[in-house]
Amino acid sequence: MSPQADGSAEYVGVEQCASCHQQAFDDWQKSHHDLAMKTPDAETVVGNFDNATFDYFGTESAFYQRDGKYFVRTDNTEGELQEFPIAYTFGVYPLQQYLIEMPGGRLQALSLSWDSRTKEEGGQRWFHLYPDEDIKPGDPLHWTGINQNWNFQCADCHSTNLHKNYDATSQTFATQWSEINVGCESCHGPGRKHVEWAGLPEAERASVKDQGFDVRFDGRRQARWTMDANTGIADIANAVGTQTEIPVCAQCHSRRGTQHPGVKPDDDFLDFFQPALLSGGLYHADGQINDEVYVWGSFMQSKMHAAGVTCSNCHNPHSLELRAKGNDVCAQCHLPTKFDTVEHHFHPTGSEGAQCVNCHMTDKVYMQVDARRDHSFRVPRPDLSEKIGSPNACIACHTDQSNTWAAQVLEKKFGAPDPHYGEALFAGRIGAPDAESRLLKLIMDDTQPEIVRATAVSLLPRYLSQTSAQVLQVIAQGDDALLHLGLAQSLDQVPQQVRPALAIPLLYEDERVTASLAASAMAGAPLGQYPEEVRKRYEQGLADVVATAEFNGDRPESLVNLASLRGREGDAASAERLLKQAVALAPYYTPAVINLADLYRANGREADSEGLLRNAMANAFDKAPIQHTLGLNLVRQKKMSEAVEMLQVSAHADSATPRYVYVYGIALNSQGRPKEAIKELEKGLERFPGDRQILSALASIHHEQGNDAAAQKYQQQLQ
Repeated sequence: MSPQADGSAEYVGVEQCASCHQQAFDDWQKSHHDLAMKTPDAETVVGNFDNATFDYFGTESAFYQRDGKYFVRTDNTEGELQEFPIAYTFGVYPLQQYLIEMPGGRLQALSLSWDSRTKEEGGQRWFHLYPDEDIKPGDPLHWTGINQNWNFQCADCHSTNLHKNYDATSQTFATQWSEINVGCESCHGPGRKHVEWAGLPEAERASVKDQGFDVRFDGRRQARWTMDANTGIADIANAVGTQTEIPVCAQCHSRRGTQHPGVKPDDDFLDFFQPALLSGGLYHADGQINDEVYVWGSFMQSKMHAAGVTCSNCHNPHSLELRAKGNDVCAQCHLPTKFDTVEHHFHPTGSEGAQCVNCHMTDKVYMQVDARRDHSFRVPRPDLSEKIGSPNACIACHTDQSNTWAAQVLEKKFGAPDPHYGEALFAGRIGAPDAESRLLKLIMDDTQPEIVRATAVSLLPRYLSQTSAQVLQVIAQGDDALLHLGLAQSLDQVPQQVRPALAIPLLYEDERVTASLAASAMAGAPLGQYPEEVRKRYEQGLADVVATAEFNGDRPESLVNLASLRGREGDAASAERLLKQAVALAPYYTPAVINLADLYRANGREADSEGLLRNAMANAFDKAPIQHTLGLNLVRQKKMSEAVEMLQVSAHADSATPRYVYVYGIALNSQGRPKEAIKELEKGLERFPGDRQILSALASIHHEQGNDAAAQKYQQQLQ
C-alpha cells in the first residue's frame, strides 16, 4: 500500500500550532524541515521537468510534465526504460531528490538528482549521485536497490511520527506518518494535550505538567552568558536544562541505527537508537568527519558542548538558519577584538581565511554537491596530520606547503600543541605496541569528551589483559552511558569466559539498547548459576534483540544478527533459514554468505560451503573476505595449492585485515616456504604495525629457522 497519514488523534498538525504560534510557524515555512518531503507541484518541485534529459553511461533519462503531474523515464529493475510518476519531492537544497512509488509499499529515491544551487555555484543541472561508477540494476546502490529504499533509509527523519510497518511474511511495507514532513510535533511531541491545556481556564493551567508537552526547551532562554574579558570567551550561568534539545536533535542528526519504533522527543536516545562512535571509516582517528555522520558525534567531541552550548545557540530552531551571518554567530561567545583579528587568524580581514568556520569547521562534500561542516569546532592540528594521517585546515588551503611547515607556523605563534586523543585512538586502530596503555590512559581521563572515551573503550577489548579487563569491569559498573555503549558494542571481542563479568552489570542499565547488546553477547551461555534477577534481565534484553531484528527484518544485517543469536542458542535450523533469507535478500552482503558457509562447516558440509562461497564471489563488491574464507575451506579439504592461491589474493587486497596476512604467512610456512612466509609477514607488518598475530608468527618462524636474533627482536616487540 502507498505511504499515508495514520490519522492519530494525538498529533494535531502544524496548522493547529500556527493558530497560536504564528512567528514560529512563519519561520518554519520553507525551512529544510518543512521541505523535507512534499507532494510534487509547481511550488515544491525545483528541478527542470521541461523535457530535460540526462545521459548516464549510455542510459538517457527524461524529465517531463503531463496533465499537471511530473514524470521521469529511466531504467527500471530490468535495465529497460520505463515511465515513472514522481510521488514526492525529497529535500530542497543544495539538491532535491525525487521518490518513486514501487510495488510492496516501497518508495525509492532516484539517484538522478537536481542540483539546486545557483548556476554560478555550478548548479541548476541534473546530476547522478555516483557519476564515476556505472551503477546497474541489481546493484544495492541502483535507485531501485535496497540501499535507496526510503522506508528504511530515510523515512523516520523526513516525516513526523513515522511508522515503517514492515511485514516480513509478505516482504511489504504499510508505512504511515502523522505529517508528511518534519513538523512541530517531531521535536515537541504530540500536541493534543497541549491544545487541551491551552483551552483550560488560566487558573487550571498551572496543574498541567510542561503545558501538556512531552518535553520543554526553555532552558536555553533562561541561561545567562557572561563574557570573560581575560579569555575573550563567554561563560554560562544557570545552565540547568540547556542540553535538553541535543538528544532530541540527535534522533535524526546523528549516524545511528533505529533499534525500536515509536520514539518520542522525551524518550531516552539510547532506548531507541544505537549511535555510531568515532569508528574507522566514519571518522578520522582524531575525530574529524570522514563519512556522513550528521553532526551529533562531532559536536559531542567539542569544547563548545562541554561549555554548555547547544544547537539553538547558533541555529534558529524553527527556520534552522544561523542566528547571525559570518563571524557574528561566533562573536556571540568569542570576543571579536581577541579572535576576529589578523593576529589570531593570520589572514586579511574579510578574506576567506578570516572566516572562523574555514579553520575551525572544515567541510566535506557529500552527495556530490552537499558541503557539510564538521561540528567538532577543532583547532587545526597539522602536527597530528604528520603523525596519524588526519586532514587539517591549513594544508587544505595551502596545498603548496607541508604539514611540517604549518605545524611550525602554529607552534611559533601559539606554543607547543597539547597532547591529543587522536594519537591514542590511532594506536588502538592500527594495533600499535603501546595501544593498550594509550587507550587506558585516555579512558581514565575524565576531562576528555565522553564519546572519545567511549570509543577508546570499544577498542580496548582488542588488547585485553588482566589490567584492561579490570578497567572494563569498573566501567561496566559505572554511570557513564556512552562508555557502557562502547563496551556493549565490543563484547563480542571479549573471550566467552570473561564476558559475563562485563555483560551482567550492563543488563541492569536503564538504556535499553545497551542492555540488549549485553544480552546478545551472553546468548547461549549457561545461566543456571546466576540469580533469578539476572536471568530475568537477560531474557528482557534478549527479547529486545529479537524485537530489533524483526523490526529491521527488511535488512540483511538484521537477519544475520538474528541468525547468530539462534545459532548460539543451538537452533541451527533457524539460523540456516535466516541466513538463506539474508543471502536471497542481498546476495552482495558478504557477512551473510560467510556466516552461512561457517554454519555449513560446523555441520561437516564443506562441499556446500565451497559451492556457496564460489557462487557468492560474483556478487561481492569486496571479494577479500570470501576469498579468505574459501581459502580456509580449501585447506580443510586438503586442496592446498588452490587454498594458498586464495589466501594470497585476500592477503594482498586493499581491504585485507591483519588476520588475512597472518593466515597466509602460516599457510606458506606449512607448505615448506618459510622465506616467502617471512617476506609476506614483514610486508604485512608494515601495513599493520604492532599486530600481535603477525609479530608472533614472525618470531615463531624465525625461531624455527634458527634465526634467534630476528626471533628475539619480534618477541620483544610482542612483549
